[in-house]
Amino acid sequence: MSKLRIKILLLLLFGFTTLKGYSQDTTARVFPNVWDLASCLEFAKSNNIQLKELRLDKQSAEQDQLLARSAQLPDLYGSASQSFNHYNRNTSGSTAALNSSGSYGLSSAWTLYQGGYLKTDIRQKDLSIQSANYSILESENDITLQITQAYLNILLDKESIIYNKDLVSTSTAQLEQAKRQFAAGSVARKDVAQFEAQLAGDRYNLTAAENAERQDKITLKQLLQLPSQQNFDVVKPDTIISAQNVPSLAEVQTYALQNRPEIKNAELGVSISDLEVNKAKSGYLPTLSLGAGIGTSYANDPTYNAFRQFDNNFYQQAGINLSIPIFTKRQNKTNVAKAKIALEQSKLALENAKTTLSLTTESAFINFKNSQEQYLSAIEQLKYNAEVYRIANQELKIGAANIVDFYQQRNLYVQAMQSYIQAKYNAALSTRIYEFYLGVPIKL
Repeated sequence: MSKLRIKILLLLLFGFTTLKGYSQDTTARVFPNVWDLASCLEFAKSNNIQLKELRLDKQSAEQDQLLARSAQLPDLYGSASQSFNHYNRNTSGSTAALNSSGSYGLSSAWTLYQGGYLKTDIRQKDLSIQSANYSILESENDITLQITQAYLNILLDKESIIYNKDLVSTSTAQLEQAKRQFAAGSVARKDVAQFEAQLAGDRYNLTAAENAERQDKITLKQLLQLPSQQNFDVVKPDTIISAQNVPSLAEVQTYALQNRPEIKNAELGVSISDLEVNKAKSGYLPTLSLGAGIGTSYANDPTYNAFRQFDNNFYQQAGINLSIPIFTKRQNKTNVAKAKIALEQSKLALENAKTTLSLTTESAFINFKNSQEQYLSAIEQLKYNAEVYRIANQELKIGAANIVDFYQQRNLYVQAMQSYIQAKYNAALSTRIYEFYLGVPIKL
């Protein structure tokens, strides 16, 4: 076998192995096919890319903290140099020589005082880590609400599908009855055509509901960042609406303003900016540092032993340096002024965060109250329209109903059922969002 054929076989074998390994790697994780809300939330908090990025930001803040603490320690640097010199011993160039020399040393510097900058910087970096934690919690809250809404949308779609399937089944039976009555001569062909149109419309609505479910499943899978080919469905809980005492708006707002991570983060922003002002002011104060070093050197000399040179040339030095800023071309003044501006901006950001949260909780409260009232009204509306539609359906079976009146009652029933399903899940979502601002975990 030629060398070329051997190379081709090896390349094919290597490529197959690589593709096989890649395929195994992409399918290594096994995901469940059916998810409940709790597992969706838990999975998202562990795997969401945005949250992973924020956790990396926290790790970066922790490294900044370690660096700030290490700034209080002395440093230590080593130095070494070696040189070689090639030269001619006489003018004719007949005799050449090589000379070498070297120097080696250690040096250290230690900042003893920098106007309080170092300690202030450490406190600031500690607060930055706390801020990173609150940013993670804030993002977790946002993702929790997004996933809950997407999950409830799928449940709404499922209930709509069941309801539309029931309508298709009923319309099919009504069409068959109309065909029998037409064959018997008791109804006109126009009436049969109306039932055919009704069945076609119900099938269209069923298809639309099924498409909505598929689309909402894609939305939730994207929030969970699951593979597109992953089979996915959700668990339908036994109950969606739970009757319980709901706290007042004042209670929710008080709790939210004291505990929500966006407020805590904004408060830390003010503290961090205040420390930045202190750091800028430290530029007006003197800096005291301690420096020390040791070293030695040698030069190539046949008459002078290198080790003796190392010993004789060994030196030690130490000193204290005091730097007092007298005129810094407005640098310190500008730094302080800009730090104070940033402090005022952070205070405005805190005030804005509180205002936004107050308005958000008030909006959540209004949505909760409205959705509850709409849900109760939808129950009553569905109750009476379902009864009227039942009677009209019975009359239709015995030929006592006017076809126009029947369709009018049927349309009212369909509208009432659609309003009920929508109101039911709106109430479920608005209740959980409102309670979430009180720190109540979302669950179904």
